[in-house]
Amino acid sequence: MAGVMSRRKRRPAAGGMLDAALGYAALGWPVCRGVEPGGVGRACVCDRMGCPDPAAHPVSAAWALEATTASETIRRWWSESPAANVILPTGRVFDVFDVPAEAGVMALARMDRSGVQVGPVATVDGRRYLFFVATRSPADEDEWWSCHLDCVPDTLSETPGLRWHCRDSYVVAPPSRLPSGNGVGWIRSPHSGERGAALPDPIVVLDVLADTCE
Repeated sequence: MAGVMSRRKRRPAAGGMLDAALGYAALGWPVCRGVEPGGVGRACVCDRMGCPDPAAHPVSAAWALEATTASETIRRWWSESPAANVILPTGRVFDVFDVPAEAGVMALARMDRSGVQVGPVATVDGRRYLFFVATRSPADEDEWWSCHLDCVPDTLSETPGLRWHCRDSYVVAPPSRLPSGNGVGWIRSPHSGERGAALPDPIVVLDVLADTCE
């Protein structure tokens, strides 16, 4: 019996998505609703055939306008769709560097050893690491490469696998669930009282991540 139960997919507790969304809003991080995993034979509940990012994108095409920190709106959204995943727009309060898990593990260890400030870090499906950093102004950002949702990071010759989510982009946030049965979780939480609450300089973090991705 114990073996059977250990193989069951874990689901968030009731209110988990809503509580998480409200927690991000309390940090001043705008949120919007994401889609949820589909049922048998369907990875995503959206209407797109062969969805390229199942259960990891917003419900609405107007997500950039709808994203909010207003608790009344957030409560209404998740009362209507309690299992909706949580999406965090980037390029507003923070940017996110998205790297393969192997590179993320090495980078995190290197930063800890060298005393480089590490901000919030999340893991997605056990396959990718998300490093949250301070966002740059649009003027500064244009001096550096940026990689939006249509980027194919594995094709970048200098930093294969590294994606920079900044303006007009987003990431799926903990405790969202994915079709694999795994989900998104914090390694370093942004919430007060835990390491990783502050947002570090993006260029310092980028230097380490670029090295580990080469």
